[in-house]
Amino acid sequence: MSTCRVGFTASRKVGSAVLRNRAKRRLRAAAAQILPLLGRKGHDYVLIAKAATLSRPYAALVADLTKALSGAHAALEAQTSGARKGNEARNALES
Repeated sequence: MSTCRVGFTASRKVGSAVLRNRAKRRLRAAAAQILPLLGRKGHDYVLIAKAATLSRPYAALVADLTKALSGAHAALEAQTSGARKGNEARNALES
């Protein structure tokens, strides 16, 4: 895969169809600004709109997305490095 893929969703808890679409548009705009900088190639992202997405200032949405991506990538790296350490330990025991 050469790029990351992004999905957007908003449940009926967000509001009417008009409000759900507005929330997804706001998330799309934030993603278009941040993912080219922080998104990882070959990764899939799903952004879920909440009711607060409608009233939150745009700058705060961008900051939230940046923080969420950083946290998700850190967790993925920790999980991946933990799996590597487990494999190294298992290989050492088998030798």
